[in-house]
Amino acid sequence: MTAERDRDGAETPAATTPVRGTRLLELVRIMDTLRLNCPWDARQTHASLAPYLLEETYETVDALASGDQNAVREELGDVLLQVVFHARVAEERTDGTGYDIDDVADGIISKLTRRHPHVFGDLTVSGPDEVTLNWDSIKAAERAAKSGGAGEPGPPSALDGVPMSQPAVSLAAQLLRRAERAGVPADLAELPPDVPGVSETGRELLALVNRARADGLDPELELRAAAQAYAERVRAWEAR
Repeated sequence: MTAERDRDGAETPAATTPVRGTRLLELVRIMDTLRLNCPWDARQTHASLAPYLLEETYETVDALASGDQNAVREELGDVLLQVVFHARVAEERTDGTGYDIDDVADGIISKLTRRHPHVFGDLTVSGPDEVTLNWDSIKAAERAAKSGGAGEPGPPSALDGVPMSQPAVSLAAQLLRRAERAGVPADLAELPPDVPGVSETGRELLALVNRARADGLDPELELRAAAQAYAERVRAWEAR
């Protein structure tokens, strides 16, 4: 805290500017208390919490779409709770695989620093497109190193790390995006009619996702908006 002088020349304490992040420490302390003293919180595991992480994430996306900033703030807090909760569960492990919230923060700090050499290093970039290229290159090197260290079979792929359990539309969009950045021929997305297990409808859906990306649109958000419009039409019909 610095000192200021009043009109008579006497020193008076200056207003202290709150340090950002201090409330995060309080959240960690509250999570510790809940884990120890609340029967419901004490019994949770990574597996039991997983549905809540998905639920809170979707609710956050809905809040963002609504434009209600109070709702966005609240939902971001719910997502943050899930991060802190999972870290607290992991902290209790005794098999040598445990970590805590500081380890989680340290991991993302290291990743952001490593993937932004134009900010935290001496690399010069021409613009955001080059930033994206560097990011992908660094990620590819990280995947290769991780795969080699873990002894995973097969060569590294541009598609490594894509969560295959995500919703199908966003999955297709992410696979197409990764492939495009890696220089994969665009016509590979045009599935032939004889691919086992893929219907004509499935082929058309993939083509629609690819078309949305070509138009600069997020297919997941576009379909969500259309579904919302449909829901409103159904409710209006029910009201009549």
